[in-house]
Amino acid sequence: MSHSEQRLNYGGQAVIEGVMMRGAHTMAVALRHPEGHIVVEREPLNEAIYNGPISRIPFLRGLVMLWDALGLGTKALMMSADVATGEEVSFSGPVSWGTMALGLGLGVGLFMMLPSFVAGLLAPYLPTEWLVSLIEGFVRLVLIVGYIGSVGQMPDMKRVFAYHGAEHKTIHAYEAGVNLAVEDVRRFSTAHTRCGTAFLLTLVVITILLFAPFGQMPLVWRVSSRVLLLPVIAGIAYEALKLMARWDEHPWMRVLIAPNLALQRLTTREPDDGMLEVAIAALKAVLASEGKLPETENGHENT
Repeated sequence: MSHSEQRLNYGGQAVIEGVMMRGAHTMAVALRHPEGHIVVEREPLNEAIYNGPISRIPFLRGLVMLWDALGLGTKALMMSADVATGEEVSFSGPVSWGTMALGLGLGVGLFMMLPSFVAGLLAPYLPTEWLVSLIEGFVRLVLIVGYIGSVGQMPDMKRVFAYHGAEHKTIHAYEAGVNLAVEDVRRFSTAHTRCGTAFLLTLVVITILLFAPFGQMPLVWRVSSRVLLLPVIAGIAYEALKLMARWDEHPWMRVLIAPNLALQRLTTREPDDGMLEVAIAALKAVLASEGKLPETENGHENT
């Protein structure tokens, strides 16, 4: 595996007062304890998903990995809640699956079905399906941007978004081959090609391109098709994002991904040095677990 392929294995997510990092074989969550020290928790990834035959099947791998990433992100959030409150948060079994299903249902309803419903009501008055699809995409984008922008005004979310920026800076530093120290990581950008925010915008564009050629649809089929074909759309968007990341150093690709990077200004903030320390601790824990960094360099508490 080349270095450019290896670097695509690393990514993460911001959580409450912490960062989750995911590598090729390991997931680690680094959290700032209320008493000030950093707590690091690690666990192996599902090898069948991330390194088995599924990981080599285009489109299918994206759907499976995105579902697993949702579970990992939820687990990381619960770990951060444990540390923040000092109590164990019960979030397993039916409660876990029920909460994830509710979140997915609300997301699909608000960001997939509602824009399709609005566009379907306007369809009889518009001359082409391309225009209808563009309006649907515009409504979907407005809802996404409005939601993220509103949530981002909450003080707690501003800190989460700053940890998000710390995660991106740390990944950039690792990919650039520089020392994983605060003073070196600080200079990198808070925007990253493989960010989940970029995935959302890619999803909007793919939806427009996929459905526009179908022609006029009845309202019920228009709305239901967005839900039924969501796995297909997500799989295509995942592969598109991987392609963008692989070629992101080329000038023509930088032009294509510019909107994705611009949208990330809503979901990232400039982190302070303490946040960078947490993100670095999470990535070092993953690298140490995967034999790419001595365990002695990850000198934080493990629980």
